[in-house]
Amino acid sequence: MTAQKTQSSRQKVYGPLGILSAITGFILFAYFVKRAGVGEIAGGIRRLGAGFLIVLAISALRQVVRSLAWMMCLEPPHRLRFWDAFRARVMGDAIGNVLPFASFVVSEPAKPALIRDRLPLLAGFSAIAIENIFYGLSVALFVCSGMFALLLSFHLPKALRVASVITFIVIPLVIGSVCLLIRKKWRFASHLSGLLHRHGLNVKWIENAIAFENRIYGFHQRNRSRLLPLMLLEAGFHLAGTLEIYVTLAFISPAQPPTFFTAFILESVNRVITLAFKFVPLRMGVDEAGTGRISRILQFTEATGVTLAIIRKARDLFWVAIGLILLVQRGLSLRSVRRVGKVAEQSIRSEASV
Repeated sequence: MTAQKTQSSRQKVYGPLGILSAITGFILFAYFVKRAGVGEIAGGIRRLGAGFLIVLAISALRQVVRSLAWMMCLEPPHRLRFWDAFRARVMGDAIGNVLPFASFVVSEPAKPALIRDRLPLLAGFSAIAIENIFYGLSVALFVCSGMFALLLSFHLPKALRVASVITFIVIPLVIGSVCLLIRKKWRFASHLSGLLHRHGLNVKWIENAIAFENRIYGFHQRNRSRLLPLMLLEAGFHLAGTLEIYVTLAFISPAQPPTFFTAFILESVNRVITLAFKFVPLRMGVDEAGTGRISRILQFTEATGVTLAIIRKARDLFWVAIGLILLVQRGLSLRSVRRVGKVAEQSIRSEASV
């Protein structure tokens, strides 16, 4: 009953916030599209034309490399077929893109939950959590490199310059802390469990946290030969993203051709926007604002940046459509996918306690 009340209270909070974020995003989207010029944006989209198929092909590579990374994070005797990993990723990402505030609460647990008939849920969830750690480290390195390049190569407004400096200082500290934590195997869950037991408390989720902690540290210790290939796969994700922006700009901005360097900076900024505004469906409005402003700094027009953001949305909508089709094939609907994360959480707890 308590869990049901908690879930109900979350829905009461997230529902209005989700609607508010969607409305705000739409208003921002309309504002920046109008400011950049509807005609110029339409012209850029026309220039892209069939080149959008190339954009989709490159974006498919991003799905492929992260699916392969997830597969590599599984340990024997468990195995995951590529098609199962790929479709689970696409379905989970579709849930995260469509439902506000679902990216971390539902989207990631849903991926192993959606293929639990092919892979034990705890094994799949642990593997995708490990993959997300590697992905997070790669994002930190990528963003830090992009901010450093932006700071050194272009004249920035004071606020953006300060933000870049803070990013360049904070991210290495975060990376170093995570690497030190893994290397030293600091067991926070075990220490917390001991503290609670000394006070006569027995919290069930602590046992699950300890089991998960053991899997994370155990993977690092048992699979040192996989660490570099995993980081290379995650780097491939960012390389494909940079290539996607380069190709898109080559079509839509013939008057100001891109370089791989400017595409690299734009993709690093896109990573920041994606992480910071996960709760906004399709990053509506904020992507246009951020990409438009950075594009001006990189000597493109604001319309070019807004067009780039809109094309990214079209790409995301394509994969959302694919994900929803796969969900429908499994007999699920948007009304039911909110329960997937809850089912995953309950199943993980029951498996961890065995």
